[in-house]
Amino acid sequence: MSFSLDDKVKIALKLNELGVDYIEGGWPFSNPKDLSFFKAIKEYPLDSKIAAFGSTRRKGVEAKNDENLNSIVSTEAEAAVIFGKSWTLHVREVIKVDEEENIRMIQDSIEFLREHGMEVIYDAEHFFQGFQENSEYAVKTLKAAEEAGARAIVLCDTNGGTTPLEIFNIVSKVRKELNGKIGAHMHNDIGCAVANTILAVEAGATHIQGTINGIGERTGNADLTQILPTLELKLGFKVLKEEETKVKFGKLKELSRMVYEILNVNPNPYQPYFGEFAFAHKGGVHADAVMKVPRAYEHIEPELVGNKRVIVISEMGGGASLVMKVAESLGLKMDKRDERVRKSIDEIKRLESIGYSFDTAPSSALLIALRNFGLYEEFFNIIEWKVISEEKGNAYAIVRVKAGNEILLEAKEGVGPVNAIDNAIRAALSKAFPEIDKVKLTDYKVMLPSLVKNTESLVRVTIEFSDGEKIWKSIGISKNVIEASLIALRDGLDYFLQLEKNPKLKPLR
Repeated sequence: MSFSLDDKVKIALKLNELGVDYIEGGWPFSNPKDLSFFKAIKEYPLDSKIAAFGSTRRKGVEAKNDENLNSIVSTEAEAAVIFGKSWTLHVREVIKVDEEENIRMIQDSIEFLREHGMEVIYDAEHFFQGFQENSEYAVKTLKAAEEAGARAIVLCDTNGGTTPLEIFNIVSKVRKELNGKIGAHMHNDIGCAVANTILAVEAGATHIQGTINGIGERTGNADLTQILPTLELKLGFKVLKEEETKVKFGKLKELSRMVYEILNVNPNPYQPYFGEFAFAHKGGVHADAVMKVPRAYEHIEPELVGNKRVIVISEMGGGASLVMKVAESLGLKMDKRDERVRKSIDEIKRLESIGYSFDTAPSSALLIALRNFGLYEEFFNIIEWKVISEEKGNAYAIVRVKAGNEILLEAKEGVGPVNAIDNAIRAALSKAFPEIDKVKLTDYKVMLPSLVKNTESLVRVTIEFSDGEKIWKSIGISKNVIEASLIALRDGLDYFLQLEKNPKLKPLR
């Protein structure tokens, strides 16, 4: 991954809006783009402090002559974050100096930056490995940084391999040795960066470093989107400057999505707190209990973090899931023992047994329920279709659609057979339903036959639609990928028209 200068400025402005205390803007000595960031960000009034990153001075070089330290000063940032060595292995074999010279490098660098009016945060690199090998020397490097005037001493699990209990025990010991603020900087190489950060706080750390969505070197850094809500909602700490909980964490969710978008990566649907499925309930027992008492299966109210409850319709869900979905859409009070519910569930189970997956495409399941409840209105029916493909990749589709008493015939060209059939169906339907022009196909996925359970001869297609306001998905199954696509297209457009024509219906969430 690589951020452009514009990307970095956008993210910094959003971080400032969120209310973080420090925004580390990059290592100015490492590349011109990072240096340019500090110049660009000065154009904006910020409440957050901008920090420039770098290392302690080089061995044998006075701090005033060190290019790295001078590049940090040249940014005119309010704060500097510099790292130094606390592990004797790195002192001896990486930077190859004696232990006392390493101490001087730490002190000289911090004092030089403070003399130039900068607040200094000192990152003790590989601290936990250093402490395990030689605790006396590791702590000595921290005390040197504290005596030199560092505002915070940050204990870094740079290799990301320390376990949570070790983190807690070591931070607890260091807390007794230092007078000032202790920080935590965790990597995720054993999947414990978030847990390690939380335990460091429990042991006395009050300065937290991390990234949005946990992005970072190797397996990533500590994910602030998990740490910040946990610190406030579970442990009672005040985090960020915004007072209103729902507002601040709503902004955090927006920032999370923005970073995914800039990286051109789909948001993680399983991300704690903010993922699409973070508050999803599929099992019938879960869904039934949540209908009665939400906190029976939810650790917080989804709305506190700008998220929402999702009830998944599936063969596991039983009547409760379907009742909640239909009641949500229709605003009706329903009984899960209703025979119409049972018929709907039986049909859903039958279709899922051949490869359908309504948890990813609930709009197709709602159409089933509407039919069984006598609330469905047939606006159109695809009577006949044909697709002709050419070697160059172009395709032609012909469809015959019945809409009311009218038979609509349309032929269209497209880039590939699915695009051609989509164009033809839309062209036909728009004659009877002009509002269909608002609907855009935003995502298209094909599940290969070998990946569809118990249906090696079938293909599953899922299509995502949007009309600019709401987003929904539909699904189709067939031995023919074009026919599977046609079924998903039909259901997606049908769902849209059901909502448009029936004011009682509300979109599924």
